[in-house]
Amino acid sequence: MRAILLAGGQGTRLRPYTSLIPKPLVPIGNEHSILEVVIHQLAEAGFDHITICLNHLAQLIIAFIGDGARYGVRIDYCVEGEPLSTIGPLTLVSALPEDFLVMNGDILCDLNFGNFLLQHIENKNAVTVATFQRDSRIDFGVIERTENGTISGFIEKPVYHFEVSMGVYCINRAVIQALSKGKPYGFDTLMLDGIKNNLNYKAVLFDGFWLDIGRPEDYDYCNENYNEIKKKLHIR
Repeated sequence: MRAILLAGGQGTRLRPYTSLIPKPLVPIGNEHSILEVVIHQLAEAGFDHITICLNHLAQLIIAFIGDGARYGVRIDYCVEGEPLSTIGPLTLVSALPEDFLVMNGDILCDLNFGNFLLQHIENKNAVTVATFQRDSRIDFGVIERTENGTISGFIEKPVYHFEVSMGVYCINRAVIQALSKGKPYGFDTLMLDGIKNNLNYKAVLFDGFWLDIGRPEDYDYCNENYNEIKKKLHIR
């Protein structure tokens, strides 16, 4: 099984932590980098080939991670000449299998990646997106009004519920082959094009542990609660 990790971003939201090192190599719990944790998880889930898509500070990541021998998995790299967003880099990856896993390189979760890919294959989906429910609280009273200004409703500090993409998905090779090689193309455009063309895109709601380390507050939370997270992710 093959996984592709997207690790080419500049990590601007995580500054100053990422001023000198790329975001995927930022340490958690003073033990491992985020990228190492993900690689170990993928290896344990049965993935034997991992391709890491890079851009910003690519050579640092290549030098640190290497060919994957110490993780028990084959690792190679795809380096962008220019930023290609989230899906565009996949057009540069050689010898894609018919179906493969794609995930952001700064995601920590206890999703069973192997089962997720097998489910995608069994259901013959073009794209399968892992989703998570996030709640957003508005810390104000929300006024609803008509066009002429008449107040028609009021909600005190409402909480809205959203099903968001986790940054983990499975893709059929035909989806990538239909794209222009080496051109910027984002996950948002992939979703909108799939909806417009009525393609077989499915979402799978996940109710386990998920944390995106892209924001300073989430990175701090990870380090403050590392011992608990370490158990959830079976980090050695």
